Amino acid sequence: MVQELAINSLALADLVVDSLQDLKGKNITKMDLTGISGAISDYFIICTSTSDTHAQALAEQVVKRLSEVGERPLCREGEREGEWILIDYANVVVHIFQHRFREFYRLENLWGDAEIQEYRD
Repeated sequence: MVQELAINSLALADLVVDSLQDLKGKNITKMDLTGISGAISDYFIICTSTSDTHAQALAEQVVKRLSEVGERPLCREGEREGEWILIDYANVVVHIFQHRFREFYRLENLWGDAEIQEYRD
């Protein structure tokens, strides 16, 4: 039996960022939503992919790395199309977009009070 490890939201968010960087995710953004009234999660991690195949590989990398520390997503959506993939870990929500979809939805603008950390390539 695999022993599950407890990991806090910040450590989980940082592990997601590392996972995305490993496969050359573009323009990674970590949004700290803790303390923001009405926020549905502690952190949003947003990343741009170069193609649907790249988006799918990034998503698989995140799920694989987080499963190694005992974390399983509550929900995974959009992987077949690879245009906008959402992976929900409750306290951390991962959004992997192709460029045009990220520009269209502009999630960063929805949470103007969030502390934002950007990881540029």
